[in-house]
Amino acid sequence: MTTGMTDLDQMLRTLDATARAGEYVFAVVPPGHPAVPLASATVVEDEGLTVVLAREDADRLGVTYDFVAAWITLTVHSALEAVGLTAAFSRALAEAGISCNVLAGFHHDHLLVPAGEKDRAMSVLQALRRSAGGA
Repeated sequence: MTTGMTDLDQMLRTLDATARAGEYVFAVVPPGHPAVPLASATVVEDEGLTVVLAREDADRLGVTYDFVAAWITLTVHSALEAVGLTAAFSRALAEAGISCNVLAGFHHDHLLVPAGEKDRAMSVLQALRRSAGGA
């Protein structure tokens, strides 16, 4: 396994983002629900099992949701112990008035932003990279 970057300046200079196709939703379902194997992410909380799944799957299964998101993946490989990356991109998005829900994987951070803000969020992330001296 490759260890990710920890230098914030390097992470910001090499920050890149890709948007997944489609729309995604957060929902709470019971364990064993047919949505669970279709989920792109799950989080076990005291209140229930949160799933993040494609909106089309949620609609087909009759799953209730409120928030419809675009899924953006930061393709910089940051280490799990890296300091400052989440603060930097969340601050930039907040200053642009864009809400952001973050899921961290081993290799990448994944941002779920309001579906209608996908293009603007991508622009904010590109501007963040440029402001750090990235191409």
